[in-house]
Amino acid sequence: MKNVYFSGNVVSEQDLYEDLIIESMQIYGQDIVYIPRQEISLDEILNESYSKFTDSYVVEMYIENVDGFEGEGDLLTKFGLEIRDQATFIVAKRRWEKQVGAYLSPATGNSDSFRPMEGDLLYLPMSNSIFEIKFVEHEQPFYQLQNLPVYKLQAELFEYNDQQFDTDIPGIDKLETNYATSYTYIMAAGAGDYEIGETVRQWTGNNDINGDPIYIEGEVAAWEDMGASSGNLTVVSLTSEGKFRQLYVDVNNPVTGTESGASYNVLSLKTDVTNFNRDPLADNDAINFEADDIIDFTETNPFGEF
Repeated sequence: MKNVYFSGNVVSEQDLYEDLIIESMQIYGQDIVYIPRQEISLDEILNESYSKFTDSYVVEMYIENVDGFEGEGDLLTKFGLEIRDQATFIVAKRRWEKQVGAYLSPATGNSDSFRPMEGDLLYLPMSNSIFEIKFVEHEQPFYQLQNLPVYKLQAELFEYNDQQFDTDIPGIDKLETNYATSYTYIMAAGAGDYEIGETVRQWTGNNDINGDPIYIEGEVAAWEDMGASSGNLTVVSLTSEGKFRQLYVDVNNPVTGTESGASYNVLSLKTDVTNFNRDPLADNDAINFEADDIIDFTETNPFGEF
């Protein structure tokens, strides 16, 4: 039986222990940007969530890996270079609750704000890299003082997949601008110049149950003024009510920039550019060019009759 005259649950000792941990992290740790995930909708077919990242909070963390990133490292495969770095970040509970948890609520789309969540992101300015939290360990070190002062965040390098980023941190938000699936439209009968990074919207012609207009929204990745009130507009992250939807041809509903005020009508989708992969090292254009000599993609079924 445990000695009743001694207790490990001494609040003053627990506070001292936690203060020492926080102080050591502030001395030897790194300022990490914590980016909570907000789920917009769920793809019920692929069972994948469409997410966006709009908030960011700076909190000090200690990187447990003293000899560099772990994981499988850099792999050169037939599909290109893959970097599979992993790292373990340690954050004090008290500091996370003050710097991050206090600002999260069900209103922000994260109802589990009592602790860091799997799927949230960590931006490490030192290496200019983004890690995704895969597992949150909250029981190490164990219950020696009957309290658990830290979270251990096991994370691996984030693989971008068309998520929305609007954190107002250029090093993070450029991920969406550079690598999101893009669509280029031929615009006409308008005026003004769209600004890179601004939101553009087009009314769908419908309103919600409250009578408010339902818009298709996207982010400007490029704008090319062709003169004569026309141009080429490249847009990423097109959504309407949390689901993907392209802009459509409609002279009565122009595409308007929310910041620049530029407004043009969509003439057509520009089909002579690659929309689905903006990686400058990709070979899909070259493969498509060579495949045109073998397969006639103008046919409804280029592979033969049913």
